[in-house]
Amino acid sequence: MPPLITTPFTASSTTDEVLAGVDLAGLRAVVTGGSSGLGAETARALAAAGAEVTLAVRNPTAGDTVADRIEKATGAIRPRVALLDLTDRAGITRFTETWEGPLHLLVNNAGLVTGGLERTREGWELQFATNHLGHVALAVGLHGALARGAAERDGARIVALSSTAHMRSGIDFGDLHFERRAYDPQIAYAQSKTADSLFAVEATRRWAGDGIYANAVNPGGVATGLQRHFTPQQRKSLDAAEAAGVFTYKSVEQGAATSIVAAVAPQFARTGGHYLDDAQEAYTVPNDADLAQHPHGVKEWALDPAAAERLWAVSAELLDRQAGPADR
Repeated sequence: MPPLITTPFTASSTTDEVLAGVDLAGLRAVVTGGSSGLGAETARALAAAGAEVTLAVRNPTAGDTVADRIEKATGAIRPRVALLDLTDRAGITRFTETWEGPLHLLVNNAGLVTGGLERTREGWELQFATNHLGHVALAVGLHGALARGAAERDGARIVALSSTAHMRSGIDFGDLHFERRAYDPQIAYAQSKTADSLFAVEATRRWAGDGIYANAVNPGGVATGLQRHFTPQQRKSLDAAEAAGVFTYKSVEQGAATSIVAAVAPQFARTGGHYLDDAQEAYTVPNDADLAQHPHGVKEWALDPAAAERLWAVSAELLDRQAGPADR
C-alpha cells in the first residue's frame, strides 16, 4: 500500500490558511449548495484567492445574497449565481448544456438530511437522489468542460463531500430507495455519503486519462443548515456521537478547509479516489470497525473499486444516460 497523503494542515486550519499565498486567478469553479454553510464559505475562500466562482443553488435569491456578501467582503469579482436543483434532471441538463468554456474545479458540496422518508418524482429516496444521483448527473454533464479545463491547467479536480456518517452504512444495491426495508433517515444519509465517496473512486478511474481527478472529503462536525430537519431522535444521536468523541465541532471556516485542500493543495494534484479527513488522507478501516474508535477513518466499503464501478452503472441507468465515450 502506498503511504497516506499528508499536508501541513490540521483539523484547526481554516480556508484562508490553506489558501495563504495561493493565486487562483483564471481558475473557474462551480460550488453546489453555495448559498449557505460550507458551500458559501468554500465559494468565499476560492473567490478571495482570485477564482471565478459560480454558485449553483436551488434558491437564487439566497445565492445572490451570498454573492453580494462575498464581493463586498473580499473585493473579488462577484460570483455568478445559477439555478440548480439536484432533484430536477431537466434542470441539471439545462445547467450543463448552457455552461460555456472550460471548468477547472467542481465542488459537489450540496447536501440534504431528512427527518423521514421523502421521495422524488421518480420515486427515488430523496437523500440518495440529492446527495449522490444529482451530483453524478452534474459531473457527467460537465465532463467535457472539465476535460477542457484539465488541458488548460494540467488537471481538473472534483471534490465530493462525504461524511463520517458513511461508516454507518454501505450501499444496499438490493434496496437503494428503501422500498422494502424499514426507513431510517440516518442510514439513508449514511448510504448517500458512502455513495459520494465511491463516486470519487470511479470518476477518477474513468476520467484520470482526461486529467480529471475526484476526491471525497469529510468536513467534520459543523453546525449548519444541514441539521435543520433533524428529528429529536436524530439530535439525540448526534449529541451522543459528540459525547463519545466521534467529532468535535468546527467552525465553518475549519470545516470547509478540507474541501479547499482537496481543491487546490499540490499533494492532491493528479491523484484521486482518496477520502480526506482533517486535511489529510484518511486511514482505511474494516467495515465492522467501530465508529467511536475510528472517527477519522474511512471504511473499506467507501473505497471499494468493485462497488464504485457497480454504483456508477446503477446510477447511470437510473439517470437514463447512455454511456458515451467520455463515460466509459
